[in-house]
Amino acid sequence: MARRLSPVGLEFVQSAPIRLVFAREVAAPPSAVFHALAEDVEGWPAWFRAVTLARPTDGGAGREIKLIGGTRFQETILAADPDEVYAYRVDETNAPGVRNLVEEWRLTPAGGGTRVQWTFAADGGAPFRLALKVARPGLGMSFRGAVAKLDQRLTAAAA
Repeated sequence: MARRLSPVGLEFVQSAPIRLVFAREVAAPPSAVFHALAEDVEGWPAWFRAVTLARPTDGGAGREIKLIGGTRFQETILAADPDEVYAYRVDETNAPGVRNLVEEWRLTPAGGGTRVQWTFAADGGAPFRLALKVARPGLGMSFRGAVAKLDQRLTAAAA
């Protein structure tokens, strides 16, 4: 059953009780990475293995996401700056124990490519916090694999 989460703003990325931050450099330029993140939402399953469905909602102001295993999210876009950041808040989910969740993708030019930093900012009950602590290595591996696959896809498209 889906539950509504407490609405938070972009500042939650810095103030969240749980902040998981992962980064990786890619060869693709920031504009291409931003396009894949923010403008080609339906393309996410092609490069992010955990995502089985991604589609924009509300004329692009939101997203619907489904993950392997059946977790679902209804999200609101909080920031979409092609030169810097793409961020969204989860408004509704069937994931247990979570109270707030914001994800931020920060893009920085680096060595002819892009440094991609993903921050997973969340809050929830004690079982949720413990689950995230245990899941941290897997989330990091998932991020690194997804960004590597995205980079391959983007550099192949540019060739």
